[in-house]
Amino acid sequence: IELLVVIAIIAILAAILFPVLAQARERARQTQCLSNARQLALAVQAYLQDHEEAFLPSTNYAVPTSVPERIWTRVIQPYVRDTGIFICPSAQRAGFPTDWAQRGVGSIGYTAATAYDPQEIEGFATPVYLAQMEEPARTPMFGDTPSGPTAEKYRGYVFDPYVGETNPRDPRLSPPLVADRDLVRELNHLPPSRLKPLYARHFATGDNRGLATLIFGDGHAKAYSAASILAQDRGANLIWRFR
Repeated sequence: IELLVVIAIIAILAAILFPVLAQARERARQTQCLSNARQLALAVQAYLQDHEEAFLPSTNYAVPTSVPERIWTRVIQPYVRDTGIFICPSAQRAGFPTDWAQRGVGSIGYTAATAYDPQEIEGFATPVYLAQMEEPARTPMFGDTPSGPTAEKYRGYVFDPYVGETNPRDPRLSPPLVADRDLVRELNHLPPSRLKPLYARHFATGDNRGLATLIFGDGHAKAYSAASILAQDRGANLIWRFR
């Protein structure tokens, strides 16, 4: 009987402690995710200094798809010490190839508002300059995006602020959508069921306790709750469509 009592006490303690430990681990991952974002922000600021304060394009449609530098993750790598910053510790890494950093696979996306296309079909004909931004401290440039098996084309290297429902008060505040699959390649041809708000894809199962890490035009990084992003003019008040 005493043994059974001891076993019961251990089971009760385990039921109490395991969720607490899991939450502690997730908080540690959340801290690391924000640290990764800050390192990326520093890399982008260094890039800006070398390129007359012009942001790198999220996708450069002026070069063939076979060129790795078509995607921003390759362009920024000379300014990054550890390519591991492209994946949040809470992200699903299943199926990622060993060369994922070269292929643009990751769990942090860059705004498609910076996409460069001389023909102005898939992007803009001019780069984005920091001086052109009215409020860079309110303008997210990077955010948490999908990650998962590459067989399903999870790449997550961009989000698109020009798809989805427009904010009726101010179109600039319209929360961007991301896809379960490659949003750049398939753009607006995906069914609505495959497009979700930016925060919902990576954190749909409660990862990072519902927080999404964002990096802004002025170089600072901050984690926002889904509720704050949704509230917009009553909450985060973020400018997604800055041009």
